[in-house]
This record gives sequence, structure tokens and C-alpha cells, in this order.
Amino acid sequence: MRSSSSRLLPGATARCARRTIRALLVLAVTAGLATALPTTSPQARAAAAPTTTTTAPATTTTAGSTSDIAATPYMGWSSWSMQSSQYPGLNPNGNYSYLTEANVLKQTDALASKLKNYGYDYVNIDAGWWRDNNWTPEYDQYGRQTPDPARFPNGMKPVADYIHSKGLKAGIYLPVGLEKEAYGDGKVPIWNATGCTTADIVYPDLRTTNGWDSSYKLNFDNPCAQKYIDSQAQMLADWGYDFLKLDGVGPGSFKSGDNYNNVADVAAWHKAIAATGRPIHLELSWSLDINYAADWKQYSNGWRIDTDVECYCNTLVTWDNSVKVRWNDAPAWSDKAGPGGWNDLDSLDVGNGQMDGLTNAERQSYMTLWAINKSPLFTGDDLTKLDSYGLSLLTNQEVIAVDQSNSPVARPVTPMGDQQVWATKNPDGSYTVALFNLAGAPASVTADWASLGFKGNASVHDLWNHQDIGNYKDSITEALPAHGSRLFTIKPGGSKLATTSYEAESPDNTLTGGATVVGCAACSGHEKVGNLYLGGKLQFNDITVKKDGIYTINVAYISGDPRSVTVYSNSSNGSSLNFPSTGDWNTVDTVSIRLPLKAGSNTITFDSGSGYAPDIDKIDVPRSG
Repeated sequence: MRSSSSRLLPGATARCARRTIRALLVLAVTAGLATALPTTSPQARAAAAPTTTTTAPATTTTAGSTSDIAATPYMGWSSWSMQSSQYPGLNPNGNYSYLTEANVLKQTDALASKLKNYGYDYVNIDAGWWRDNNWTPEYDQYGRQTPDPARFPNGMKPVADYIHSKGLKAGIYLPVGLEKEAYGDGKVPIWNATGCTTADIVYPDLRTTNGWDSSYKLNFDNPCAQKYIDSQAQMLADWGYDFLKLDGVGPGSFKSGDNYNNVADVAAWHKAIAATGRPIHLELSWSLDINYAADWKQYSNGWRIDTDVECYCNTLVTWDNSVKVRWNDAPAWSDKAGPGGWNDLDSLDVGNGQMDGLTNAERQSYMTLWAINKSPLFTGDDLTKLDSYGLSLLTNQEVIAVDQSNSPVARPVTPMGDQQVWATKNPDGSYTVALFNLAGAPASVTADWASLGFKGNASVHDLWNHQDIGNYKDSITEALPAHGSRLFTIKPGGSKLATTSYEAESPDNTLTGGATVVGCAACSGHEKVGNLYLGGKLQFNDITVKKDGIYTINVAYISGDPRSVTVYSNSSNGSSLNFPSTGDWNTVDTVSIRLPLKAGSNTITFDSGSGYAPDIDKIDVPRSG
């Protein structure tokens, strides 16, 4: 069944109206001819012509057992970055024309030869495999997407077979909901569901869903809707796919409200995949609502926490559009990830500086952030054109090991300024510590051991350069280029830092404005100080130290979104500091701040000023500077 009605803008972020309108206009006027495909390999052509329906049970020999799915963040390659770019020569036959069988197989060969030995094993086909260069879709007689014969002349099963022949796993893409073009006046039958048609699986008012409103919302009050998802899942399993990216999912994808709540869809896909008997990794996209994190964890193996990383320009990405935003958005999700499901920061386009549109410093920082956040490591680069530096980044086994380890996801241990320190404690007692300079000019960044809870000497290993760089007492400071980074393993050799804790709710403190003591089950004393907004202040009194000095003070706080607060000691001038989100208003996290204290008694004040500050649980002050 072929339709030429409304067109979906595939995978685009809709993060600004200008970009979406531009892309839609280009699609509307592009009359590109079907891409001429070069001859593919004998292995890919050996299979029969494409088929969309079989009744034989799916096999599970390729993907391993279900429990193996997403035990660690997945690694591989995705087609979307090159499909969406205006880089010269990538899409010669119109927007998104890069996506062809020949190009997928070429990247499969390159992945197998260059990156497979380092853990990269997924080849993921993104949006458009069922649409021609005019973006007109193809469906089978049951309303399921079927490959465009010009893009994939041998069909999707032979492509998966070829990927498997290289010892790799095959991934594919679908939008959430029933695509409008597949509706067919409500008369299209559902595969393996007697009496069910497309009219039965959607709401009578044809309400729309997904990030582009390109699909009708499925009505799971009618069992026929689950049958439709079952039919799609069985089709993908019969083709041999190991991975599905389900896109435009809400709440998220810049949409909210009942029409865009696709939790039921994700649950239906989870159920349908299990019924196929084939392990299939289910990845959700994009900008998923963190308030539904429990649902994403229950029903999927990964979730995009942000918009598309691609710039939709003449490179794959740029630093400002939109690599840099991940530093602000990742902290909120830090405690949501773990074996079985991971926070997805999107494509890792660091393999070719010219095509990526990044400096070498930016490329290293990009991969460093992905690794410490345990994001899936899937590149969107042209793997046949990796430069030597890009290859060294993608194949650094020590950095890959950070991503794949069983350590917790790292978080900032300093406020979110231009210079940041992120860290996590490893099971062996060491720390993984990343230093970032996000400013547009060189700057020094310091990691204080007090932020990590110890003092004295520590041995430092440079992960990017594979070097032990010596012992450092109490801290390490590095001069970093613009947008630069370092990544270390820190092994404490000193002692645990002795601190004194001061509870925010102590009656010895002074509360000003609307600041109040409220209950907090997660807090150390089961209380905190909240309502720090529009002039509200919390002043800790009688903070006592033995000598004058600059003290690294750890602040335990709660904040469901990023917030700033002005902090100062005694009568000194305050500094406005940006605290990263803790993810919700029930989770406590810690950042460290540096304040001058004098011998004897001091005050430390948290002032909301004209804005909204985080809630404060307590502060831990070292007993010596």
C-alpha cells in the first residue's frame, strides 16, 4: 500500500520552528529520483526478495539471551547523523537520501574492520527506510512499514543477514503510533487479528500523537491496538533485527498532554517484543520526560534524555548546536541508569573533525562526557573516512572501559559554571574524575580531593594518554584549552576527610523571607530548608574552624530542576552558583563550594535573591583548611 499524503519529518528535533519549517519546505519541493545503488556484496544479495509476513517463530541465535540486553550501554553506528547533514556529498539526491542499502553495507564493513574489536557491534538504520526520496511511504497490506525498493532493493531481511554475517547486530527505526498514511480510511486489516482494521486501533476522532503529530494515537482499550504492535514486532523479529529505535515518544519529544502520552505504546512494544521470542533492544527517543523515568526503565532499554545532537547544517554537529547543552541536561538523569536501561545522550560524532565540525579539544570533551555518563557509544560518522585522531578517540580502551564499567554514572561535584569537575566512586575505592573547561578561552580547572571526601596524597592516572602522572596532594589543577577536558583515575593514598556536619533545619540557623523547615525523607535529619525564593535566605550560624583558610564545603541539596543561589561566608561578597538538578524533589545530591573562613565562628549564607534556589539539606565543613 503506497500513500503520498502528509509527510513525517523523520527524527528531527523540532527544537526550533525555523529548522522544522526549513526541512519541511525542502522536502516539499524536492523531487529527487530514486538513489541508484551500487552493486552490493554477494552475501547481502543471496537472500530471497523482501518479505513482510512470515508465521515461522523468530530465532534468537544472533542477539543472545534477553537478560544480556543492555547489560552495559550499547555501542555501534547509526545512519541518522549523515542522513540529516548538509555536508557536501552526503545527500546528493535530496534530503536524507544518504540512507541506502549500499551505504549501510559499506558502513557495516567499516564497523567490522575498524571498531568491532573495541565493542562497537550495532548497525542501526534510522528514519526513512520505508520512504522514497520524496518522503512518500511504503506499507504492506496490513499497514506496516515496508522497505522502499529504491533505497533497499533487497529488502530489510537480507540487510540484517549481511550485518549478522559480520558478527554484528542489526538495528531499525519506527515512529510511535499509527502513521496517518497507513490508516487507509480505516479499512486496512491487521495481520493475524481477525476482524481488526486500522479503524479499530485508533480513536474515532483520529487524535494525533508523537513529536511531529504524524501518527494517529493508538487506543489500547481495544485489543486490536496491541495486535497491531504485535504484528510490527513480529515483522522486525522475522527480518532478524536486534534493536528498535522508537521515535517521537511522549511525554517528551517537546510534547505533553494526554494525546502525547505514549507510555501505553512503549508497554505494548515491550509486551510484543517478548512475545516474538527474539531479544530486541528497545530504545526510546527523544527528550523523554524525566517524570516518567520509572516507566521508561520498566518497559525499555534506553531513553534519549535530550534533543538531537545534530546541527542540521553543513557539518554533523557543532559545539553550540547541540553538543554543549548535554552538560546541563545530563545530571538530572544520573541515578536513572543501570544495567538493562541507560541514559542516551545521542550520537557520538567525533571521528572526523572536518565532517563533525569540531575542534580536537571539543571532540575529546564530547566523548569524555558520554563515557562518564555511561551513554550508549554509537557514532554517526562516515566510518570509511575516520581521521587518525578520531579513530584514537573511538578506540581508547581505557575511556571505553569507563563507559562499560559497573561504576555509578558520574555527576558534577562542583556548580555548573564554565569550569566543572565531574566524578564517581568506583567499586575498588578509586574515583573517575573529569575536568571540563566549557569557556571559549583557556582556563585552569581544579579538582579538590575534599570534594571526594578524602585529603592528602593520591596517585593520578591519565586515561586519554594512558599515563601515570604522579602523586598530587589535596588537589590537581590542569590548564585546559577552550572547550577542553581531562579524564583521570584518582587513587586515594591519604585519609578520610574529617568534617563537621551542620543541618539546615537546626534551630541555631537564621531563616529569612519565606524560607521554612520542611520534611524530607531522603535528607540526613529527615528535614531540609525549602521555599528559598524571591529573597528567602538560609544562614548557617556558628560554623567553627581552627584556622583561617579557604575551605572546600560539600553542600547536600535537593532540586527538581537546575537552580542558582548566591553563597557567601561572613560579610564577604556572594557568588551566584548554578546547582545541577538532582532529578526530582526527593533525591539528595552534593556539590562542593570554596569559601574563606576565619579561625573561630563563621556564618555561611544561601541567598535566593530575586530567583528560586535549591532546597538545602546540610553542609559538611572540613575541620581544617
